[in-house]
Amino acid sequence: MRLFRYGPPGDERPGLLDVRGVRRDLSGVVGDLTPHTLGPDALARLARLDPSRLPEVDPAARLGPPVGQIGNVIAIGLNDAEHAAEAGLPLPRQPIVFSKHTAAVCGPDDDVWLPPGAVKLDWEVELAVVIGRAAWHVTEADALAHVAGYCLANDISERAHQLEMDGQWIKGKSYPTHCPLGPWLVTADEVPDPQALELWLDVNGQPCQRGSTRTMVFGVAALIAYLSRFMRLLPGDVILTGTPPGVGMGHKPPRFLQAGDVMELGCDVLGRQRQRVVPAPLP
Repeated sequence: MRLFRYGPPGDERPGLLDVRGVRRDLSGVVGDLTPHTLGPDALARLARLDPSRLPEVDPAARLGPPVGQIGNVIAIGLNDAEHAAEAGLPLPRQPIVFSKHTAAVCGPDDDVWLPPGAVKLDWEVELAVVIGRAAWHVTEADALAHVAGYCLANDISERAHQLEMDGQWIKGKSYPTHCPLGPWLVTADEVPDPQALELWLDVNGQPCQRGSTRTMVFGVAALIAYLSRFMRLLPGDVILTGTPPGVGMGHKPPRFLQAGDVMELGCDVLGRQRQRVVPAPLP
């Protein structure tokens, strides 16, 4: 299944994309797509529905992040061998783990805000993993059984805040709108091998990132097993698994986003996103 949420920010409703690509409303069946509705039994009930009996959704309606009430966004750094090479850094011996504030999450086509004074805003197309069953001390062999589904992510990063200030990376990763997710939550049964996905990202129509989840240093199953040693992963938690080469910081000279720039990114299985960079509307 391809599930989505639509409507104004903070008031999204659940939906399902049928086999013909028609968006269908699920709000008469389930209140929302949240941690409480991502377990195997809940998803199996949705899979048994006849989509043709569901109301159609206006295709012009805004798409929100495909999961609501996300508890944690956990991210992995330098998890692509080619990306590490472009950064001139050795491959990590263990996953590099950081987090993004959940207020950074936004819809796949929402504007991305340029923070005041930001000069090194960067892009990172990634595979995002959504947990459906709690995972704690799970084995790598069992890890994928805890996945509800996958979606596309753009791990927007302000590199000066991330790398040139004291403290943790979270400061450069957590500004509002700096974690677009979606358009769809593609359930795990439709992604038999998460290490066989091609990812791409363009800026202003110019190709920037081209890569594959095949070149991950630590695959999805390994990441879930590793993280579950240190924390209980909960339904609705999102794991950003790392970006392929071609980020702005890796260009020679480096290239960073400015107001008016447009990012387009995608994956054949997970769908496409499009964001325009705009100055942050301060309170």
